[in-house]
Amino acid sequence: VVVDVVMADLERLHDRVATRFARAEPRARVREYVSGLVAGLERKNGWTLAERAGESSPDGMQRLLRWADWDIDGVRDDVREHVVERLGCPDGVLILDDTGFVKKGVRSAGVQRQYSGTAGRVENCQIGTFLAYASDRGHALIDRELYLPESWTGDRERCRAAGVPGDIEFATKPRQGIAMLERAITAGVPFSWVTADEAYGQVKYLR
Repeated sequence: VVVDVVMADLERLHDRVATRFARAEPRARVREYVSGLVAGLERKNGWTLAERAGESSPDGMQRLLRWADWDIDGVRDDVREHVVERLGCPDGVLILDDTGFVKKGVRSAGVQRQYSGTAGRVENCQIGTFLAYASDRGHALIDRELYLPESWTGDRERCRAAGVPGDIEFATKPRQGIAMLERAITAGVPFSWVTADEAYGQVKYLR
């Protein structure tokens, strides 16, 4: 029964974001991708998600994430609206945090040796800054920013090779947090509190 409820909710969310995809192929594949993420797979990567979707290789899933034409920020806004409809209440809480994604190589956008809270040490990784929403009805992510160290934003050729837009400038994680909070406030997300760990709490301009 729980699985049926989750899948029905995913279908409603997919219906909402479908118009953000220019072509039918990625529009259909994103349903399989998200369904795979919430499935009970031991590991979730391009291969396992593709196999679950009945595909013979991860090429389609990788194409969805790297090359497909879709309105990324529009999907973010749709997801935020969906979360607020399901979980929103006046005493909700916004939660700022970042997490690391360990990577090999040096070409993935933003990757370098830096501290990863996920790993608990300095690793070669990407860092994502996230905004979550929580209430007594549940919790979910509603926004995100990719942290780009100054070693990246100061090297436009490297950014261009990784597909980073030319107008992206360096922003600290707390500044990224402020941008996400501003988007939530502008969108009318109901909340009473903002919380974060000491890495954000010690920043005077964020407080």
